[in-house]
Order: sequence, then C-alpha cells, then structure tokens
Amino acid sequence: MQKLSVAIITFNEERNIMRCLQSVEGIADEIVVIDSLSTDKTEEICKKFNVRFIKNPFPGHIEQKNIAKDNCTHDLVLSLDADEALSPELRTSITEVKNNPSADGYSFNRATFFCGKHIKHCGWYPDVSLRLWNRNKGTWGGYNPHDRFILQENCTVKHIEGDLLHYSYYTINEHVVQCSKFSTISANSKFKNGKRSSLFKIIVYPFWKFVKDYFLRRGFLDGYYGFVISMNSAHEVFQKYAKLKELEESQPNR
Repeated sequence: MQKLSVAIITFNEERNIMRCLQSVEGIADEIVVIDSLSTDKTEEICKKFNVRFIKNPFPGHIEQKNIAKDNCTHDLVLSLDADEALSPELRTSITEVKNNPSADGYSFNRATFFCGKHIKHCGWYPDVSLRLWNRNKGTWGGYNPHDRFILQENCTVKHIEGDLLHYSYYTINEHVVQCSKFSTISANSKFKNGKRSSLFKIIVYPFWKFVKDYFLRRGFLDGYYGFVISMNSAHEVFQKYAKLKELEESQPNR
C-alpha cells in the first residue's frame, strides 16, 4: 500500500479545520498543516490530531501550497483547504488509489456549499479539481489567488469517484468580503505579470461574467443564491480590472 500525505494550509480556521481533519482520519499516514500565524484556536484543534503543524507567514496561495507540498514526506499527496472535507465515497476512492496506484494525478468533483445550500450551477459544480498527485511530478502554479497544480508533460491523470465537500461561505457578507480580497490579489498578480486593464474590460468583462454564470451556466436554477453568487462574481471582476487600472495609473512607468 502506498502511503498518503495530506497537505493543508490554514489561517484562523477554527470553524472548519476539525471537520477537515476528521474526514481524512484513517486514510492519512501523515498530515502537514502550514499555518499563516493564526490567532484563533486553529493550532489548538490541530494538536488534537496527529498533525505536523508548521507556522509560516503567508507569502501567497501558490507559494504556501508549494511549501506544504515540499514538507510532505510521502510521494502521494492530497492537498486540501481547511474548509474542505472528503465525502465517504471519495474516501473509498482514495483508499483504492493507495492500494492500487495507476496514474500520476487524480481528479475528482468538488461540491461547494453557499449559506448551507449545495450550489449545482454558476460554474461551481462539478468543479473538477486535481488534488491528489505524486509530489515529484508537478508543482503549484497559475495566478494568485487562483492556484492550480501543474503536472509535468506526459503525466497521466485519472478521474475518481466521490465529491470533495467545500463549505465556502456561511453568509453573503463573507462572500462579498472575500470577493473584494481576491480582486485585490488578482489585480496585483496581473500587474506583476504585465497584464493591463482598460475601460472596455472594466465595463464589458463584469457584464459577460454575470451572463455566463447566471444564464449560460444556469445559475438561475440555484434560485436566490444563484443570483447572489452571479452578481458577486461579476462585481469581483469589476473590482479586479478597476484596481488593475488604478495600479497602472499610480505607477505609469512600470
């Protein structure tokens, strides 16, 4: 049987971390938590489990997840966020992978809950995620905060059954605050990578985001929360390109 490391990054996750850790009990041979200097009970809760708890100031989502990966001692790694948990079916699938590995990476569906409701549209489901992989075959990349694990060329990926349960936002205000935070991170990341904004992008991109999520991705089928999510997501796009424009104007010679 192949041994499994579970890598988790945290910051003030006392509300979620116990559920996450309980979901991997019995299948994790090692749990590595990289914590961004939490001030709540995150560390206290983690120490109730067999966890290697490492404190590290937050350098960015991609960077922190790579630190977590590099601190794992087993080749097979499952990467989780603190607000995620394995469904029973996914636990079974991961156990089968441990017993009979057949690929370099494994993807599965992620089911996100918003204010207690499973969101099945808006582009939020099935939200296929590559979270189980051989740590020697890839690295975290993409653009902060939208990280993704990038496997090396010619690596094989297999989709396994079961949902990763994502308990994202408990209130609408939490989503609003997070959208604002992510828009700032995205704007800074785009600016550093030479991306630029324009009035066209500020006007058209948010409108297109709403149309895509609410109509094309059938967010209307999720009722009231489908509308709220689509509006918030569109406003996040507006903020991102408006903030990017602000960065350009504050540093015109960059």
